[in-house]
Amino acid sequence: MGMLILFEHASGYAIFKVAGADVVSQTVQEVVPDFAQFCQLVTLVAFQPFKTAANALDNINNVSEGIIHDDLREFLEANVSAKKKSKIILGIEDSRLAGMVQEQLGIPCQSSGVVLELLRGVRLHFHKFVSGLSVAAAAKAQLGLGHSYSRAKVKFNVNRVDNMIIQSISLMDQLDKDINTFSMRIREWYSYHFPELAKIVTDNYMYAKVTKYVKSRKDINEDMLEGLEEILLDSSKAQAILDASRTSMGMDISPIDLINIQQFATRVIALSEYRAQLSEYLISKMTQVAPNLTALIGEHVGARLISHAGSLTSLAKYPASTVQILGAEKALFRALKTRGNTPKYGLIFHSSFIGRAGAKNKGRISRYLANKCSIASRIDCFSEQPTTLFGEKLKEQVEERLKFYESGETPRKNVLVMEEAMSELKKLQEEVKPSSEKKKKKKEKKVKMEE
Repeated sequence: MGMLILFEHASGYAIFKVAGADVVSQTVQEVVPDFAQFCQLVTLVAFQPFKTAANALDNINNVSEGIIHDDLREFLEANVSAKKKSKIILGIEDSRLAGMVQEQLGIPCQSSGVVLELLRGVRLHFHKFVSGLSVAAAAKAQLGLGHSYSRAKVKFNVNRVDNMIIQSISLMDQLDKDINTFSMRIREWYSYHFPELAKIVTDNYMYAKVTKYVKSRKDINEDMLEGLEEILLDSSKAQAILDASRTSMGMDISPIDLINIQQFATRVIALSEYRAQLSEYLISKMTQVAPNLTALIGEHVGARLISHAGSLTSLAKYPASTVQILGAEKALFRALKTRGNTPKYGLIFHSSFIGRAGAKNKGRISRYLANKCSIASRIDCFSEQPTTLFGEKLKEQVEERLKFYESGETPRKNVLVMEEAMSELKKLQEEVKPSSEKKKKKKEKKVKMEE
């Protein structure tokens, strides 16, 4: 039996004929580097270039999915006659495509062994077989098609970008550290002038606002009580500040020093307000990107899990056991090295469920919660229509498990809960469909009226 080889290149399809029926892969390996010897073994039978770049992308997409494109079907039928089908073997690199060709066109196919070695040689010397195709032109075609193929495969959705979540939660953590450090600096700096204020106002943000409003303690009078009450939301604290200013042990301070303290306090206030805005932004992004994980474990803990994993897709690929100790890697490796007890939880410890569980049940609830987080992240990652239904149902399950640990009340089975969630989701989809159909009809009417 003779052998033909199908080669899919960025510029088009090609069929090569192999000289000799019994070709050993070892001899092919020796011949491949030298074109003079390789062309005696393999000869070009037919070449069909792609018509356009869009046509090339369409063909390569079908080849990658193991589907026979119409162009490939016509090319094979034209160059492999019906009489020769039983007498030849067609070598194809992709086993799925080989199976489809054999099934639909009735051509015996092979996709292993010596075929792969022959195709390696064809790929190396392809530009020499096809007249008019230079190395530069072949490389340009491959690069262009590679970029087009990658763009088509990567489904980029602006509303579901987890990179923004990773950057936001990292910035928020950095802001928390910086605001805390700067607040301590204001307290230390202003305490030279008014040390009693630090004991009265414990909140850092309010302390910075009071420092900016009060300025010099000697200027505090009863007319300023209303402004202090607006800042502190507490009349007793405002009166305490007034009383403390009259008997303060602080040193006098120059106007230029007060100006610098006020400027620094203004910066800290601005950072604190920006931190609040960033928190709202993070909540909105989490509800778009990972609504089920957000509904289950909260925005901040969910964002930290995504950030630590690297992306939502990476988190979805992790098993529940990895999600459970995510963030406690140092403790895990230390325990493995010293043969001590491994950690029971990592970042999910910040969830309210762990804090509500008893000391004996913290490990059990963390394992259960990690399992539900893993399910929620997979639903968020691979579902096309984002919804919070599954996250809410998973949260209900965790609540029931907590009750089970406390009172022994048996929770619902996971199958029943998921069936309930699916039925509710179908109802929502049925409600959404009529409204979308009405909108389409209105648009069609407007178009007709304009015409």
